[in-house]
Amino acid sequence: MTTVLRSYALPDLPALYRVCLLTGNAGENASRLYSDPDLLGHIYLGPYVALEPTLAVVLADSAGVAGYAVGTADTAAFEERAEREWWPLVRERYPAPKGDPATADERLAQLLWHRPTRSADVLRRYPAHLHIDLLPRAQGIGAGRRTMQRLLDLLTATGAPGVHLDVSPRNVRARGFYGHLGFEELTSEGLMGKAL
Repeated sequence: MTTVLRSYALPDLPALYRVCLLTGNAGENASRLYSDPDLLGHIYLGPYVALEPTLAVVLADSAGVAGYAVGTADTAAFEERAEREWWPLVRERYPAPKGDPATADERLAQLLWHRPTRSADVLRRYPAHLHIDLLPRAQGIGAGRRTMQRLLDLLTATGAPGVHLDVSPRNVRARGFYGHLGFEELTSEGLMGKAL
């Protein structure tokens, strides 16, 4: 199947959210895990296309959108901006869970209210970060490598010295993929980094 890479455009948004959901369970379909199909996208995709649209790459084939890669060159600045411009809007829709979260949606919504942070050492060496998701039909044909390389080229052009990402320790295939692209494991919890 022939695939093409292109820049993100607003009409892509619903299809990108769908890809995020269909790959949101350590690379597998997460649609049965969450009652709200948009919640994953609001956390792992929405802020990037809203705040850093020039660092969003769309992978498409004859069947439509098959994947994407999004990122930011400066994680600390991005989180500050998202705290002003993105998270307050999303939090209006998802109140903070009270007590221990009981459902998958509530556990995920915790991330809206309690944003994870990176150590100063990681951000000094790898200030950029990214997310990539591909549907199964686009995997194993070199499209992931091309998509990732396009985003890495865009991040390199910003002057960022390095990039980091999170990958589920359960997602052995993805960890191998990132390793082949030069990422090294920084922690046993799935944090990986690469010099640019």
